[in-house]
Formats: sequence, structure tokens, C-alpha cells
Amino acid sequence: MDIEFLASTDRLFLRNFLPEDFEAYRAYRSLPEIYRYLYSDPPSEEEMRERFDASFNTRLSDDGDILRCAVVRREDDALVGQVSLKIANKAALQAEVGYMFNPAYAGKGYATEAAAAIITLGFEKFGFHRIFARLDAKNAGSVGVVERLGMRREAHLIENDRFNGVWGDEYVYAVLSREWAARAPDRPH
Repeated sequence: MDIEFLASTDRLFLRNFLPEDFEAYRAYRSLPEIYRYLYSDPPSEEEMRERFDASFNTRLSDDGDILRCAVVRREDDALVGQVSLKIANKAALQAEVGYMFNPAYAGKGYATEAAAAIITLGFEKFGFHRIFARLDAKNAGSVGVVERLGMRREAHLIENDRFNGVWGDEYVYAVLSREWAARAPDRPH
């Protein structure tokens, strides 16, 4: 499989997943703390393999399609996490950004850097008008990422989801293409 680099930053490459990424992918995707704010349990080994294999066939052309990118460090090619764009509404040119990172690499700004790169890709290559993120209101790490990116909190949904009998609130953050293009030069890019 050829490596396709979709975007890069000073420290990271965003590329397609490769078969040899599975062990590193499984290492973080198996951790219960990854799922703490996702309203689901870690997947079974079979589900994990199915999700990983699905990442090889990503496209971004119709509602619901998801572009998934492996995030690897330039310095050592370590898979540190993943970012994604999902077409929420093709007609309205709206996409949802998502990210999931190995906690072993937390606190280094990789999630913010990679999310900024895929948002830029979404606006510049795919022509989206608006990109948004949905996240659990208690997920301080994820709130920090979207706020560092300069995304605007547009909604606080009260008890809008439930997992294992527990209700959770959700924030919706968003940014428009013109706002992203005009962001301060010191913001992640």
C-alpha cells in the first residue's frame, strides 16, 4: 500500500492508515479512558479489526462519509493518534472534525496541531463552509483543543445522550471557512 500524505505540520504527518499501524492503533483504541467521553465501551478484538480495516477505504464525497487520517510524528514515525472529517451535510458544506489520541502522547499539543491541519484541509481542499466538533462537556482536554483552535461554542446540549444509565451534556463548537482563514497568525495552523 502506498503512503498518501494528506497534510503535514512542523512535527506531524497526517496520512492514510497502513496495515502495519494496527498494533499501535489497537494500543490506544483498547484503553477504557479513550471511551470515557464517547458513550461506548472499547470494541471487541473483532470490532477493532473491522474499524481499522475500514480506515483503508475512506472517502469524502457523500453525507456520512468519513476521511480518517493516521497522525504520525515526523521524528520517529510513531502513530500518536488519528483525526477525521465526516460530511455532516454535503448540500450545506458542513463537516464534523473528530480526533482520538494515545494518552501516552498527551500534553504535547499533537491533538491541537493535527486537528488544525485537518480543518485546514477541510476548508482548502474540500471546500467546506463550516466545520464543527461535538464533545462531552466534561471532557476538559477536548474542550481545550477546540478552544485553542479558536472554535466558537455554539451550543450546550443538556442531558442529550445517555450511556450505562448516565446522562451527559454535549458542547458543539464550530468555525466558518472565512473565520479560519482570518485567524490570528499565532493560532495553530
